[in-house]
Amino acid sequence: MRKLSICAALFSLALCSMLNADEQLSMNAADKAMYAEMLENNPAAMDVAEGEELFNSLIGQEAYAKVLGVSVKDLPKTIAGFPRLVKAAGKVVTLSQSLQMAMADRGQKVPKLESKEMVKMTAYVKSLANDLKTNIDVKANKQMEEMVVMGKRIFEERRGGRGLSCNSCHSADIIGSRLRMQELPDLGSPVTASASTWHAYRMTQSAMVSFDKRMQQCMKNALLAELPLGSKEMVALEVYVTNMGKGNTIQIPGLKR
Repeated sequence: MRKLSICAALFSLALCSMLNADEQLSMNAADKAMYAEMLENNPAAMDVAEGEELFNSLIGQEAYAKVLGVSVKDLPKTIAGFPRLVKAAGKVVTLSQSLQMAMADRGQKVPKLESKEMVKMTAYVKSLANDLKTNIDVKANKQMEEMVVMGKRIFEERRGGRGLSCNSCHSADIIGSRLRMQELPDLGSPVTASASTWHAYRMTQSAMVSFDKRMQQCMKNALLAELPLGSKEMVALEVYVTNMGKGNTIQIPGLKR
């Protein structure tokens, strides 16, 4: 316990030393110009277009709506409410998992959640809800109530070699500070809300990244054991963080440094 406390204290000292870092250190003039250009021409738009082709050839809106138990016209607002309970699954699932269900229902080979095909298809399907507000309902049923409680516990639980939690970098009292020259975002703000702006193109990785994969990357950087994609724990964490940004406008694909 003492060793853990010392590690956490050292991290806090290192973090505090960065709090007043100059804004230009996080993104130089060239990077800012590139960012501005990508806002107009997001490279991930091509991935979304490929996702549309895959989705239409493998599933289609009618078959997908049937799995969700809704009409085709209600797909956008239903998509805006993920993660959610899907009766056909008997549990709360993410948007990607619902696509896996639809593919299995049609007898298709089901790709893994981290596969390029699944990432592209999920981005496209989420883009069907663009300009709508996230409408996740954590009080809709018992399963959602249980998942948001679990997600909150995981978000706040200190673990790993540094004794950190998600809350260590995203609590209200530390948002806006800088870590490794990058501003720590408010996960519930209209600008940086995770649920409404991921899938997103990451400039530092030159690739489109899904929301759950980004959370895994955060865990890796903090020396936390990575929650498996699709696990109950990861779904619960996505439920909790999505609810933090409930009501923000969906814009897929997003653009991140």
